[in-house]
Amino acid sequence: MEEENKENNEHPSHEEHEEQREPEEHKEEPHSQQHQEQSINQQPLKTEQPLIKLSTKQWLELLYDKNYKLLLLIPAILLLLSLAYLGYQYNQTGDFINKDITLTGGTSITVFSEEKINIKELTNKLSEKIDDFGIRELTDFRTGKQKAVIIESRLPLEELKPILEEILTFELTPENSSVESTGSALGLSFYNQLRLAIVFSFILMAIVVFLIFRTFIPSFAVVISAFADIMMTLAFIDILGIKVSSAGITAILMLIGYSVDSDIMLTTRLLKRHEDTNEKLLGAFKTGITMTLTSIIALSVAYYIVHSLSNVLGQIFFILIVGLFFDILNTWITNASILKWYIDSKEKKR
Repeated sequence: MEEENKENNEHPSHEEHEEQREPEEHKEEPHSQQHQEQSINQQPLKTEQPLIKLSTKQWLELLYDKNYKLLLLIPAILLLLSLAYLGYQYNQTGDFINKDITLTGGTSITVFSEEKINIKELTNKLSEKIDDFGIRELTDFRTGKQKAVIIESRLPLEELKPILEEILTFELTPENSSVESTGSALGLSFYNQLRLAIVFSFILMAIVVFLIFRTFIPSFAVVISAFADIMMTLAFIDILGIKVSSAGITAILMLIGYSVDSDIMLTTRLLKRHEDTNEKLLGAFKTGITMTLTSIIALSVAYYIVHSLSNVLGQIFFILIVGLFFDILNTWITNASILKWYIDSKEKKR
């Protein structure tokens, strides 16, 4: 028995061992805490990083959502300036555009000469004898060589022809010239009919748009965008001093169709499809801008080829190109912003 007790004393139990270790572990804890605090203090401070990184597309969407109403100020200011300039033009000339002889009446003489005619010298000499006239040069597309010179004036043929013969120092015959004359009454009547055609086509276009969408604000957005296209184009042409012919009025009629085309496509996409508004807008933009830029490129090539050969075609192409650039502005800022505003307001009411 005594031997067993001795063995028990010499070999303490497992529990006693654990009790003896616990104080040692507790003694080591302060040292470990100090070591952790030192390691924390030694670590460099990390700056706060944003939790979400936005892609370029998301950033642009947020920027557009925040500022799309302010973007409406750009076309609104341009439209007001265009209307103001057209009003000034009407006050100064009695009409909104500068008309050529096909709309006012007058004479156009095309002179074909083997020797090159000095346009600057001809202009200076004519200005001494005639108040209102226009001169255009026709050149060969490939060589750039002068082919003919066109002189236009409101004077009748009997007055204009002797003046030109005196300046050019040779007689104008059917072999070296061609003559086109339009009576003032006929030109004025033609112009009035073209103006009525523009007004009626615009009214009918607005009626069709209202019948398609049957909602005031989207329909109004389409109509005001097309109206702004025409007004801005007319003001720009007036600023350049271009004299609009009957072909130019025809181009304005064509521009109504070009403008409404992209506007109706945009409105249909945004109102008929059940997707996120920005996604619908982006899809419509990709389609619409491709259509418009393709038309601009094609018309620009055509204008470059024919502007020195045909004033009629050249003016049609030029007016359409200018109108399509304004159409980009009015479709994707004016119309798109009004529609997005309208859709967002409807969603908030729900």
